[in-house]
Amino acid sequence: MNFIDIVKEKAKSEIKTICLPEAEDIRVLEAASKVGIEGFAKIILIGNKEKTENLAKENNLDISKATIIDPEKSEKYEEYSQAFYELRKAKGMTEEQARETLKEPIYFGTMMVKQGDADGLVSGAAHSTSNTLRPALQILKTAPGTKLVSAFFIMDVPNCEYGEDGIFVFGDSGLNENPDSDQLAEIAASSAKSFEQLVGKEARVGMLSYSTYGSAKSELTEKVIEATKFLKERYPEIKSDGELQLDAAIVPSVAQSKAPNSEVAGKCNTLIFPDLNAGNIGYKLVQRLAKAEAYGPLCQGIAKPVNDLSRGCSADDIVGVVAITAVQGQNK
Repeated sequence: MNFIDIVKEKAKSEIKTICLPEAEDIRVLEAASKVGIEGFAKIILIGNKEKTENLAKENNLDISKATIIDPEKSEKYEEYSQAFYELRKAKGMTEEQARETLKEPIYFGTMMVKQGDADGLVSGAAHSTSNTLRPALQILKTAPGTKLVSAFFIMDVPNCEYGEDGIFVFGDSGLNENPDSDQLAEIAASSAKSFEQLVGKEARVGMLSYSTYGSAKSELTEKVIEATKFLKERYPEIKSDGELQLDAAIVPSVAQSKAPNSEVAGKCNTLIFPDLNAGNIGYKLVQRLAKAEAYGPLCQGIAKPVNDLSRGCSADDIVGVVAITAVQGQNK
């Protein structure tokens, strides 16, 4: 059983409702059909009901188990518009602007999550990351005790002895371009929680650099050293170490040579990259050269689950992210 099958089984243990606000994208409808057949989540499609049903019919897709909601025709439209206005009036929003904004499926879906009528939202098949995350940050905001929103990938590497039987969290590989040491520590803490939440095993965090334990010294390595210090001070319950080169982080024999007294070196399953350049390059290398399944970018640090899709995603990619979002919703 691969990672995503394990997640689907977890999702079935406590069924959650997930919004898909891109109802007129054929991949989204195909995903909704597959989720309906597999039965690990309830789906709400947000968009024009007639267009959605016609598109599904034209493509022989059964979306009968999904609920379709057209924002303007919803009985909750006025309630949501007023609630959104109350959230944003201090920023200068008028009631009319709130009503207009709530006609957009992503905003309407995010308000559904805010009001407790859905447990999470998945978008991005036809929208940019900013279009997906802006409503979440405006409406849901960050989770209590969390300083920033970050992104991670779950990497499932076939025939791999490293990590957690080939499963890793890579963070931040999708959102924060150049986090400082304070932010890097927060990304690490959130990533450890995400690993444990989704994989069900203890996280072992490696703070990555081109240096191990001072083998090189520069402004770049000092950032990771300081971030590791912050992480250990603030979250002593998280098993972590750094700065570590990638091989020292995941390969036991290398760790024995470079960091023999570390409790996590050589065994890391949660890898924290020093910046978005490294994180993005790293996940794509593993995805393409090791033929790994890459699930993400997934979001962490938002008060309720919202996840972004790649615009090049397949229907099966959407199904996988829906399953992950459902499990995240169980823990909220």
